[in-house]
Amino acid sequence: MNPENLNERLRNEVIEGQEGAAEQTAREIMNAGANPVEVIEKCLSSAMKFVGEKFEKGDCFLTDLMSAAAAMKAATRILGAAIRKEDRERMQARRLGRVVIGTVSGDVHDIGKNIVTLLLDANDFDTNDLGKDVDSMNFIEKAKELESDMIALSALMTTTMPAQREVIDFLKDMNLRGRYTVVVGGSPTTKDWADQIGADGWAETAEQAVRLAQELLQRREPSRKVK
Repeated sequence: MNPENLNERLRNEVIEGQEGAAEQTAREIMNAGANPVEVIEKCLSSAMKFVGEKFEKGDCFLTDLMSAAAAMKAATRILGAAIRKEDRERMQARRLGRVVIGTVSGDVHDIGKNIVTLLLDANDFDTNDLGKDVDSMNFIEKAKELESDMIALSALMTTTMPAQREVIDFLKDMNLRGRYTVVVGGSPTTKDWADQIGADGWAETAEQAVRLAQELLQRREPSRKVK
């Protein structure tokens, strides 16, 4: 099959959330000798942006978004294994920023955080999702390990909101506050709360969180951009 036809087939399979088919098509594309970086950038990224935009407009459901993400990851596993080191570094350089994200300690809710993560992935961010009920120090340790640009803290209960403040206080105590952009979110949180605890930003919805991350990281000094 023509490589362009294979790429289009893969794009449609990701959009439709066909995980197994997307993985098989990715194998066929690699067997045809395609450049995996070009396939990821022009095909997979395009597909996820399309699904993300549909979700933002209310034209598809969360299950559709998650199925598309699973199909994209299945294809990426195949394509990623064939990427040369220099190409991988070039791809990373194009990302808007590295984000460590998770739901704070004591909080086991993660649907909202999962949506934000998916939309960040679809909009050229390099995300590392720590999951739910994440210890405050784990956010900092992972951000240091990955040389992240942003820490995103989700809290879905009023009783766990103080953990968002705790992460920021730990960063201050460790003289690391200036190294990371810190944003908070979750249904009980507000902009006033974010200002009160010294966060760099707050978003009410997943769509707003993506725009906020874009705005904040685009303001960063060149020396703090993703290497």
